[in-house]
Amino acid sequence: MNKNKSIAVIIGTIVLTILLGFTTIVGFGPTGTGAARNIITGLDLSGGVSITYRAISDGTPSAEDMKDTIYKLQQRVAGYSTEAQVYQEGDDRINIEIPGVTDANKILEELGKPGSLTFQTEDGTTVLEGTDVQTAQAATSADSLGNSQNVVELQLTDEGAKKFSDATEANIGKRIYIIYDNQVISAPTVQSHITGGTAQITGMADREEAENLASSIRIGSLSLELEELRSNVVGAQLGSAAISTSIKAGAIGLIIVMIFMCIVYLVPGIVASVSLLIYTGLILVCLNAFDLTLTLSGIAGIILSIGMAVDANVIIYARIREEIADGKTVKVAIKIGFQKALSAILDGNITTLIAAAILAYKGTGSVQGFAQTLALGIVLSMFTALVVSRLIVNAVYTLGIKDAKYYGTAKERKAVDFVGKRKIFFIVSIVVILIGPAGMLMHEKNDGKILNYSLEFMGGTSTTVTFNEDFSIEELDEKVSPVVQEVTGDANIQMQKVTGGNQVIIKTRELSVDERQELEQKLVDEFGVDASTISEESISSTVSAEMKSDAIVAVLIATICMLLYIWFRFKDVRFATSAVIALLHDVLVVLMCYVVLWISVGNTFIACMLTLVGYSINATIVIFDRIRENMKIMKGKDYKEIVNASITQTLTRSIYTSFTTFVMIAVLFIMGVSSIREFALPLMVGVLCGGYSSVCITGPLWYVMKTKIKDKKKK
Repeated sequence: MNKNKSIAVIIGTIVLTILLGFTTIVGFGPTGTGAARNIITGLDLSGGVSITYRAISDGTPSAEDMKDTIYKLQQRVAGYSTEAQVYQEGDDRINIEIPGVTDANKILEELGKPGSLTFQTEDGTTVLEGTDVQTAQAATSADSLGNSQNVVELQLTDEGAKKFSDATEANIGKRIYIIYDNQVISAPTVQSHITGGTAQITGMADREEAENLASSIRIGSLSLELEELRSNVVGAQLGSAAISTSIKAGAIGLIIVMIFMCIVYLVPGIVASVSLLIYTGLILVCLNAFDLTLTLSGIAGIILSIGMAVDANVIIYARIREEIADGKTVKVAIKIGFQKALSAILDGNITTLIAAAILAYKGTGSVQGFAQTLALGIVLSMFTALVVSRLIVNAVYTLGIKDAKYYGTAKERKAVDFVGKRKIFFIVSIVVILIGPAGMLMHEKNDGKILNYSLEFMGGTSTTVTFNEDFSIEELDEKVSPVVQEVTGDANIQMQKVTGGNQVIIKTRELSVDERQELEQKLVDEFGVDASTISEESISSTVSAEMKSDAIVAVLIATICMLLYIWFRFKDVRFATSAVIALLHDVLVVLMCYVVLWISVGNTFIACMLTLVGYSINATIVIFDRIRENMKIMKGKDYKEIVNASITQTLTRSIYTSFTTFVMIAVLFIMGVSSIREFALPLMVGVLCGGYSSVCITGPLWYVMKTKIKDKKKK
C-alpha cells in the first residue's frame, strides 16, 4: 500500500467513524434525525397495534381450530414483524399485537377481514375449502411469449392437492370460482390438469391486484371465520429508563473493551477499537435498511455481538505476534497473520452462518428475528475484521509505525497438559450437567413444573383496567406492579398502556377466581378505579406449540448441517462430533443455571440458547483449526502433544475473547432492568462455560475419539 492510498484510508476511516457515530448517538430513537431513527422497534420498546378478533361459530370453537388459526395468523403477521404476537383470549377470541406500527385501520385493511373461502365449479359444487390452501403468494412469471406477468402462486395441502387434481381434470376449459366471504373474488379458467399441489392464477392487472388476491386467499384459509371486536394502539411495555440504561451499559462496556484491546495489543488494539466502532454503527444502519425489528433483548444481543466481534481481531493480532516472535518483519507478519487467521475466522463464522440461515428459514416468530440479526452480525464482523482492520493496520504501517514494539511479541509458553487432566474435566462437566435434571425433578415435585415458564410459554390472565389518571410506564412499575405482585406472588408482570386514554392491560400468571376478585378489590381500594371498568380474560401463551416444534426442528437441522460442514472442512468426523458434544454440553450447563436459579423461561430463553449455539461453535473451531495446522507441522508427534500445544497456543485468544464478551454482558447485568438481567445472567454463565468447554473439553474429547478408534484399528 503506497503513502497516498494510506492517507486516503485513514481519512476515510475518520469520516466513516464520525458519520456512523453521529447516526448511532444522535439518530437513534423516534426523536432522532439520523438514519437509525427509523429502526422498527418491538412492543417492549415502542408499542404498536393490538387487534382482537372473535371466532364466528355456532358454539365454542374447538381447541384444534383455534390453535390452527392462531398458527396461520402468526405466519401472516410475521410479514409486518417477526416479533408480532398472536395468542388466544378466553374461549373464542384471538389477539394480534404488531410492534412498530401506529395505524390500526391500515393494518386491518391490509390484513383483510377473515371470512370463509371456497373454490366452486360452474355448477356450484365446492371442490376446495379454505383449509385446503397452505399458502398464497403474489409473484411474477413468464407468459407463453416470454413476457413478465403478475400471478398468484398457490400451495395446497396434501389433501387439497388431490381434490384440486380431480377438479381440474374434470373442468379443463371451464371456470373455477374463488368465493371469499360470499363474494366472487376471482374466476380463473382451468387451462390444464394440475397435479403436485401447486398452481398459478394468471390475468392480474398489476402487482397490487395480485397482492390483494393472495392476501384474501391466505386470510380466508383460516380454520375459523373471525370478526373484529376492537383495535387499539398500545404503548411500550417498558419505560424509557429501560432503553437508556441498556444503551449506557453498552457504551460503558464498549469503552472497557476498547481500553483493554489498546493496552494488550497496542497499535493493533487501537485499530481493533476503531473497527468495533464502525461495526456498531453499521449494525444499527443495517437494522434500519433491512427492516429488522429491534427489541430490548435485541439491544442486549447487539451488545453481546460487540464482545464477540472482538474475537476475529484477537485471532488476527495473536497470529501477527506469533510471526514477529518467529523472526518475521512487521510487514511480513501482518500479511501472514491475516492469511493464517483467515481459515479459523471463515470456518467459525460460516458454521454459525449456516445455523442462522436454517433458523431463519425454518423458525418462526422471535427465532426467525434472532436468526436474521445473528446473520447480519456475522457478515458485518467478518467485513470489519478482514477488510476494515486490514486496510487500517496496513495504512498505519505504511505511514511510519513500523517498529515491532508497537505490535507486541508472543511469549513462548510451555504446553499445559490439558489432555492428561481430561478425566477431571469430564467428571466435573457430567456432575454439573446432572444437577439440571435433578433440579427439574425437585421442582416438578414441589412446584408442579420443571422450569419457571413465563407468560410467553404458559399463558395467564389479562386484566384490563381504566385508571383515574394517566400513569407513565415508570409510574405503573413503581406504584401498580407491587400491588399486583402482592396478589400473584410473582414478579413476572407485563403492563401495556392503551394510547389515547388511561386504560392499562396487565398480564400476569393464570389467576384463580378468588385471586381475580382480590386484585379487583385492591385496584379499587388503592387507586379508586371504577370496578365496572375492570375485566379479566384467560390468555394463551404467545409461543405456541407449533412455534416450539418449529424452533426445535430448526435447531436440530442446523446442528446436523454444522456437523456436516465441520466434517467436510476438517476431513474428520471426530472434529464434528466433538464440536456438537461440546455445544450440547454448554446448552445443558446453561439449562442447569435456569433450573437452579429458577430464572424465568420465555422468549429471552430462546434467544439465550441460540446465542450460545453461535458462540460455542465459534470458540471450538479456533482450537480445531490450530490442531489441523499443527498436525501438518508436528508430523510424527503424539496426538496428545499436538492437542496440548494447540490449546496452549490459542489459550490467550480463548481467555481474551471470553473476557471481552463477559465484560459487555456483565455491565448490562449490573445496569439493566430486571428483564434484561434475566437474559444476561445465564448468558454470562454460557460465555464462561463456552470458554471452558472449548479449552478443556473439545480438544481432549477429540483426542479420546482419535486414539480409541486408532487403537481398535490396530487390534
